[in-house]
Amino acid sequence: MTRRRSFPMWVLFIALVVVPLAEIYVLIQVGQVIGPWWTILLLIADSILGGWLIRREGGRAWRALRSALDSGRMPARELADGALIVFGGALMLSPGFVTDILGILLILPITRPVARRLLTTVISRRLLAGVVPAGGWGPGNQPRTAQGPGPVVRGDVVDDE
Repeated sequence: MTRRRSFPMWVLFIALVVVPLAEIYVLIQVGQVIGPWWTILLLIADSILGGWLIRREGGRAWRALRSALDSGRMPARELADGALIVFGGALMLSPGFVTDILGILLILPITRPVARRLLTTVISRRLLAGVVPAGGWGPGNQPRTAQGPGPVVRGDVVDDE
């Protein structure tokens, strides 16, 4: 029996190996083109810009969340925006241009709807993967279709003591 992993290993490989290598490569390339001090200055300016964006968009997301809650509607879009802004902010905190670009793309209101759709698709697939069909599971772990309550068997219960 194979056990399904809850977190794909390729995601960890990319996060722990590929991204740091890409960051080092890009930092070296930028440093060779503009020099090490300008590269450091650019990273600092990038962090300042990211902090300002996080404050601005985080405040907007918070106000939208409060407005949705005050009006009594489910704040799904606002929660997704808040999660993307927090994740984008975490990416902005890590030094490097690759994660900063990805973080800015998650924070900007122009590009966030694309990330929100991707997030919604991923979460809905993960949620639907754990749902048991109405008819239960049939042979070979295939969902059975529900065909009503099924046959009723009448009889007496016998204890085997």
